[in-house]
Amino acid sequence: MNDDRVVSVRGLVKAYGNRRVVDGLDLDVAEGQIVGLIGANGAGKTTTVECIQGLRRPDAGTLRVFGLDPLADAGRLRGMVGSQLQSSALPDRLRVGEAVQLFSGRDGTELLERFGLAERRRSAFAALSGGERQRLFLVLAVVNRPRLVILDELTQGLDPAARRGVWAAIDELRGAGTTVLLVTHELDEAEELCDRVVAMRSGRVLDSGTPAELVDRHGRAAAITFTLPAGLRPDALGGLPGVTGVAVHAGKATVTGDRTAIAEVGALLVQAGPVPADLSVRVPRLEDALVGLLDAAAGTPDPAGNTSDSQTRTRRHDDELIGATR
Repeated sequence: MNDDRVVSVRGLVKAYGNRRVVDGLDLDVAEGQIVGLIGANGAGKTTTVECIQGLRRPDAGTLRVFGLDPLADAGRLRGMVGSQLQSSALPDRLRVGEAVQLFSGRDGTELLERFGLAERRRSAFAALSGGERQRLFLVLAVVNRPRLVILDELTQGLDPAARRGVWAAIDELRGAGTTVLLVTHELDEAEELCDRVVAMRSGRVLDSGTPAELVDRHGRAAAITFTLPAGLRPDALGGLPGVTGVAVHAGKATVTGDRTAIAEVGALLVQAGPVPADLSVRVPRLEDALVGLLDAAAGTPDPAGNTSDSQTRTRRHDDELIGATR
């Protein structure tokens, strides 16, 4: 195994009955990175990390964490891996300080201060807000100073301010050299935090890379919309570098293209006179890339035996990118 590879998975298969939830998956997680698993409902993300942690026995494949087998070497890995799962919970009456003591044998003052929970040390779990609970789970995941932390839907259901607080805490882990494997349906979270993302469908990897790489490969084009100034001809816009299309309707122009087109159109508008007050730019994001990947995959046979019809594709945009359990 390469020295910088914390997790190595080859040919992972896990089935429940006749359904293959993970189907020949390969995955690498390099040391010091935050790697995100993204995908629609039922993509196999949670089952994958459960196998990596040794919580589920795979049906086939090879898994190594720090060069060790998660099942056979569970005792040796216990102090090297910390985790927070979707089902994480604590007794309502257990106090914050008691939980840290229970999990680590020490008071964890430094960590509680670092994650903004020092003043809640004597508070019961039931009295914590959603964001405070998730920060506590993060404290418990790292209190024994693991080299790898696995987080599954850590910020699901949190308000924007609480999510930002948890993001800052995760980013601190990267700064300290901790490797993080993150399962998330929040694609802005993946863009904000992840060095690499792995897009999954039906237990297989569709593509992987940095968020920007996936957007470049699979995202929709950028769109620049504005009221067309008098004297500016649409064909002048169409000839600009990076522009792939120009449409004009009721006096409004929509120019599509890559990121180069944004700068080129802007420069031309400045030359043409006052910049239109209604100028707007839509840049493709990771969500666009994932939808593009899923739509492309929906046109091919599902290797896990699931159906992919137009109804599924329509429903995907509404709910498959949010709140899955596996």
